[in-house]
Amino acid sequence: MKIIVGMSGGVDSAVAALLMKNAGHDVTGVMMSIWDGPVNPAAKKNACYGPDEKEDIEEAEKICGTINIPFRVFDCAKEYRETVLDYFKREYLSARTPNPCVRCNHQMKFGVLLDAARESGMEFDRFATGHYARVSYNADAGLYMLLRAADREKDQSYFLYHLSQSQLAKVIFPLGDFNKGRVREIAREYGLHVSDKEESQDFYGGDYKELIGSAEKPGDITLADGTVVGHHGGLWNFTPGQRRGIGVAYKEPLYVVSLDRTNNRVVVGEKSKTLVPAFSVTDLHWVSVRGITDKTNVVIKTRSSGRDIDGSIEPGAGGAGIVRLHSERESVSPGQSAVFYRGDILLGGGIVERGMDESTH
Repeated sequence: MKIIVGMSGGVDSAVAALLMKNAGHDVTGVMMSIWDGPVNPAAKKNACYGPDEKEDIEEAEKICGTINIPFRVFDCAKEYRETVLDYFKREYLSARTPNPCVRCNHQMKFGVLLDAARESGMEFDRFATGHYARVSYNADAGLYMLLRAADREKDQSYFLYHLSQSQLAKVIFPLGDFNKGRVREIAREYGLHVSDKEESQDFYGGDYKELIGSAEKPGDITLADGTVVGHHGGLWNFTPGQRRGIGVAYKEPLYVVSLDRTNNRVVVGEKSKTLVPAFSVTDLHWVSVRGITDKTNVVIKTRSSGRDIDGSIEPGAGGAGIVRLHSERESVSPGQSAVFYRGDILLGGGIVERGMDESTH
């Protein structure tokens, strides 16, 4: 088959391309150019969106040269700003917690990049990436199933929950059955110079206020009863459940309980105050099932690196749902993604709208 591989300049995409080439496919490496920030920003390197993009492109080109496959770069900076950065800014200014990686995967890597490749005249049968995830086809259901990676520690299916059936039909995840150690071994065996390269750690390596571009908006940090215990420079510096970086000295550890946009207040309290037994979700997207009609038991993840939580989801009006945790509580933030699993199968996910306590659920 003709396969294009999404390159990043890192070891995972490098080995994904290598495995496709070794399997006998006609392989081309492709990469998005998305950085349009200042020449000397405060942002650190080693992030998905950062000032070292030129170095990453050079790394990817060198990798493709070693593997002996063509390499193409597509300028997607305008679309990235409109699709990811503007959304990121809008959500933070609305006192919500965005997940730019989910949006980037669905709309940029599996959307804009592939469209740009086709518009350039490239023809391809499949798109391969270095994500740690798996896909299988369920003939009885007539659906492609998105599965967790064999390596649970590296599993990235959480970020892919918004992919469509048409996208899953065309994707290959060559690393889905490997662990990271083995991937690095393969890279060393074939002389890929990125075998020990450090992984990207974040969507953006600097202070988020650089991306938000808004002047400071000072306000109070208060307890639930309104007692002022500190001050802040903008709600976008905080997220519910946060412990570090609050900037308040107090007799006991404080956590961000909620963000009061109306009064420009950060409400803090003890950890128990951040935890809820249920929450509502909107923008539900079902991946490996056609949907649900009744209360369904699931395993829930509210963060990509978070723990599995047993619970259930029941459908609501207008594509919304109510998630209930069976025996535990969790800290959730409006805007973040909640993703639902049954075993290794990723059923779907949605956007957290609000936490709910016993009196409201």
